[in-house]
Amino acid sequence: MIGKNQLPKINGQKQVAKSRLFAIEQLELTFSNGAERLYERMMGSGNGAVMIVPMLDADTLLLVREYCAGTHSYELGFPKGLVDPGEMPEQAANRELQEEISYGSKQLQFLSRVMMAPAFFNAKMDIFIASDLYTSKLEGDEPEPLEVVSWPIKEYKTLLQQPDFQEARSIAALMLLVDHLFPSNLANQDGA
Repeated sequence: MIGKNQLPKINGQKQVAKSRLFAIEQLELTFSNGAERLYERMMGSGNGAVMIVPMLDADTLLLVREYCAGTHSYELGFPKGLVDPGEMPEQAANRELQEEISYGSKQLQFLSRVMMAPAFFNAKMDIFIASDLYTSKLEGDEPEPLEVVSWPIKEYKTLLQQPDFQEARSIAALMLLVDHLFPSNLANQDGA
């Protein structure tokens, strides 16, 4: 079938703005039906990003409370950061753990990949579960020490109701973790 799931042709692309964190690119597109449009997209880190769900033990999650400039507030979420050039996502995840919560992990398990606003932003984030934690601190780029908060995994519904736990990627990571750890529990809640 013509036009179904056919990517538009890129006739031109140029960078129209750049900051320290992002670049904005303009795309001149022609769709399969002949429609022409200009789209803009933010270009993220080419190496991607990671988010880590640290498990202190089988029953306890670790989160961080940190300043978020976008909302000018302190938010509770999971440790996260960019993948540095030449670094594998697993290495970035273990480094970020050591920088943000002063733990390393002997066991990192890939949980999922999420995309952030793919209509406008080409950024991907790999989510890992970190277990078998050990004490290890690396110097990070945070301007102040992050507050580390432990949370019982069985109380995840209470966490979802916290006014400072609003970051969509952290919510997605939590729900993916719950589904991973308790798959029959979610099925039973849906009446299956």
